[in-house]
Amino acid sequence: MVPLRSRFIAAMGASVRRVALLSFLVMALVLGMARDASGQAPPQDSGPSATQRAPASEGPSSERSVPAATEDAATPSPQASGLEGAKLGVEREVRSLFSDPVPTLKRWFLEDGPRVAGRLLLFLLILIIAKVLARIAGRIVRRAVARSAKNASELFKAFIENTVSNVVFILGLILALQNLGLDVAPLIAGVGVVGFIVGFALQDTLGNFAAGIMLLTYRPFDVGDFVEVAGKEGTVDSMTLVSTTLMTLDNQRLTIPNGKIWGDVIRNATANDRRRMNETVGIGYDDDIARAEAVAMEVAKSLQHVLADPEPQVLVTSLGDSSVNLSIRAWVPTKEYFGSCCELRRSVKLRFDAEGISIPYPQRDVHVRALPKRAEAVES
Repeated sequence: MVPLRSRFIAAMGASVRRVALLSFLVMALVLGMARDASGQAPPQDSGPSATQRAPASEGPSSERSVPAATEDAATPSPQASGLEGAKLGVEREVRSLFSDPVPTLKRWFLEDGPRVAGRLLLFLLILIIAKVLARIAGRIVRRAVARSAKNASELFKAFIENTVSNVVFILGLILALQNLGLDVAPLIAGVGVVGFIVGFALQDTLGNFAAGIMLLTYRPFDVGDFVEVAGKEGTVDSMTLVSTTLMTLDNQRLTIPNGKIWGDVIRNATANDRRRMNETVGIGYDDDIARAEAVAMEVAKSLQHVLADPEPQVLVTSLGDSSVNLSIRAWVPTKEYFGSCCELRRSVKLRFDAEGISIPYPQRDVHVRALPKRAEAVES
């Protein structure tokens, strides 16, 4: 435990250092942009241009006005000059940060620190409020779904809750980024492109996601059911849109992709309230079948959890090589199935031994006949 705890503390420390460095760089960039934007003066109206001042009737003046108009046309717009100035200002501030960091940071914090700190605090406050509202909205929607659709699975409820919570939090994040003065439209477009590339690369994961949607829609099992899926059996511990987790009878945890589950046979042993036991017991050919059936019926009815309706049955199902096979069928509550099966086997064996009814094991009778004398002479 000590090495694991040490590794965990070291990993947490590294993560904190990375987050602190990233936050420092983002804050430095925001401070530099804010300082550059505050240092630029708005364009001043210098009065009428050279073309407007020159009279149109004079030839030489009109000729001189042509170069002035050309210079005005070549002059960049205020928006273009503002963007280029902001870019140059950010580059200049970053260079000054790396060349002389202490005075630069001191100047930033003294001049623009309070305003940027207020924006960052408001950014964090919006994120906290969005997180709280996301949880509240998710719980409200989950309760509404539980009231409106009583047969809804836990996977469906969790899916609706997580979807609503994520949507509310993303809206809060967009609002917080806009409060910082960032344009979120290019960010959203970039996320869409990255999502397309990642989705193309993770086709198998998307297949599991689609299978999770199908499991959510048709609900072949739910949390707490005992199922057999993809050749494995166990109790459903948790479900997501990508995988399903089973707990086996020997307390092992199995995580199975939903694609394998949906593409194979799904056997749900606890979908219904009742389940029928089918136990086969063999008796010897020399035993009384009617007496064996009566004893087996008494044993089945004497069990604690066996239901009276439907009534237990004892049937001769087959004539085996070494035994006459009786099938004992009795209905029990699903949650008592495994214990009742074990109790039935034990009770039948003890009662048959007490009644003198044999349970034969596989055997073969071998008859040896003497060889004819002529065959003996040929062999000699």
